[in-house]
Amino acid sequence: MTPPDNVTSALHNPPPAQVILVVDDAPDVLHMLGEALLTEGYLVLSARDASEALQRLEVTVPDGILLDAVMPGVNGFELCEGIKTRREWAHVPVLFMTGLSDTDSILRGFASGGVDYVVKPLRLLEVMARLATHVRNARVARLARDAVDVAGMGTVVLDAQGRVAWRSPRAQRWLTQAFGPAGQLALEQAAQWLRTALSRDLCSIELGPDDRLMARNLGSGGMGEAMLLLTSAPVNSASARRLREVALTPRETEVLSWLAKGKTNRDIADILGMSPRTVNKHLEHAFEKLGVETRTAAAAIASQLLLTAGQG
Repeated sequence: MTPPDNVTSALHNPPPAQVILVVDDAPDVLHMLGEALLTEGYLVLSARDASEALQRLEVTVPDGILLDAVMPGVNGFELCEGIKTRREWAHVPVLFMTGLSDTDSILRGFASGGVDYVVKPLRLLEVMARLATHVRNARVARLARDAVDVAGMGTVVLDAQGRVAWRSPRAQRWLTQAFGPAGQLALEQAAQWLRTALSRDLCSIELGPDDRLMARNLGSGGMGEAMLLLTSAPVNSASARRLREVALTPRETEVLSWLAKGKTNRDIADILGMSPRTVNKHLEHAFEKLGVETRTAAAAIASQLLLTAGQG
């Protein structure tokens, strides 16, 4: 039986191997991990200190990093902090390898941007399992965030310290337009505004004379991260005027306002003390009055009204 064309293509053009950067000042650790990773099908880059690691990163962006926490000169925590400040590297999951198992060291690893840690002496099966999980999760998350860009929106991730850990290309363009070139001061100002969006669920800032940038809280992610959705909308748009002119009932308006904040029907039902079926009925009536057919379109219109009402 002849396999389908797409299967034949996949067999002849397998996906490229994932690249792992291993950073450790001990040659025997580099050798041991290099062989184990090659056996698992990874391509391996190695570095003996922070300087070599940065050189490797300038050449290619890996899919994951195994990083020794304690090294001469710049240690692993400081190197990780530096990696996370670069937009093109910030999405790469960093797993610390450390003989330091005390709580302060573990917390410092997470605070610097690491996603996990393994304790030395290393147990290779555990290292490979943890690495595969984080590499896979990072890839899925990045594909999803890039898809948001394609849909005309942007995504930003704040780490557990409230710092900008990752932003999609479109989000980066908007933040640069709103706060200036991506220097440290601009990033801190952007992060402060985004933290406000987390507390309010939705906030906006001028993007130009006729546009505003909206940030909506999408909820918490792993390791204390928070994700926000960015959209750009014209000031006093026709959609906002339409919503103000439509004869919505108070309950329909209330349901729409929660929809605009990204809540599901079940969430809205719990918040307002009604059944999901009743929420659905309110939304059906509101969609008909607004002349829209999808939740996305209705949420966009409702967001405009919320922003107009919340200016100042």
